[in-house]
Amino acid sequence: MKGTWINRALLAPATLWLLGMLVLPLIVVIVFSFGERGAAGGYVPAFTLAQYANLPARLTAFKNTLIMAPLGTLAALVVAYPLAYYLAVRVSPRWRTLLLILVIVPFWTSILIRTYAWIFILGGRGLPLLLDMVGIADVRLMNTSFAVLVGIVYGYLPLMVFPIYVSLEKLDKRLLEASSDLGALPFATFRQVTLPLSLPGVATGCMLVFILLMGEFLIPALLGGGKVFFVGNALVDLFLQSRNWAYGSAVAATLVVIMLITVSLYMRLAMRRAGQRDDVSLF
Repeated sequence: MKGTWINRALLAPATLWLLGMLVLPLIVVIVFSFGERGAAGGYVPAFTLAQYANLPARLTAFKNTLIMAPLGTLAALVVAYPLAYYLAVRVSPRWRTLLLILVIVPFWTSILIRTYAWIFILGGRGLPLLLDMVGIADVRLMNTSFAVLVGIVYGYLPLMVFPIYVSLEKLDKRLLEASSDLGALPFATFRQVTLPLSLPGVATGCMLVFILLMGEFLIPALLGGGKVFFVGNALVDLFLQSRNWAYGSAVAATLVVIMLITVSLYMRLAMRRAGQRDDVSLF
């Protein structure tokens, strides 16, 4: 009985935090989504499905988000996995800590400043100028999907590297030696031993990056120049500029539903591929 009360006391702060900062705002968004826009903007209580019927007006934002978020997650995985593998398996323990610190060094600076740096690199006086000097003229990188993708990989790389690194660092190196002793080639050892055992880290990293990308605003706004428009940008427009809170709430509620469906399907697939291992799930 005493243990039960202790458990409740330990869970109480987190429960109150989730109720106040997650459940309550979500309820407000759902209620607002059935309302109407006031004459001067804001919210007028009502019960109508007109906001949801108008969702196709923001189809481009949903389409860009649903294409770029998985694509950015995949690109971050392609870049992060070799790096995490090198840090966990190949590098000397003497240099490992230093290299791990270097991975998180970008987080010491604001994402806004780092993204502004990419505006210069991808702008007319950056890489396009260098390409022009070597004979490749009229290359435009800024305000394109490529620029947004570069910003996504750069900004979210540490979130992908560390879960994979933890999985690989826990890998029993004797399994690799045993595979080699049995005559398996390095690629076969990687495919049959290393990759399956690192799937929990891959699943966690992909989930962290994907969920954050679905609500991304800053990178498409600065590197996409308004031509690569995410749902996050649409929400800023609807809530702060158009002041159409009811329509913005309908867009936000729809995004939450899409994320719940996508994440549920992804986790089921990840758990199936990982052989129903408990450490794959985030729930």
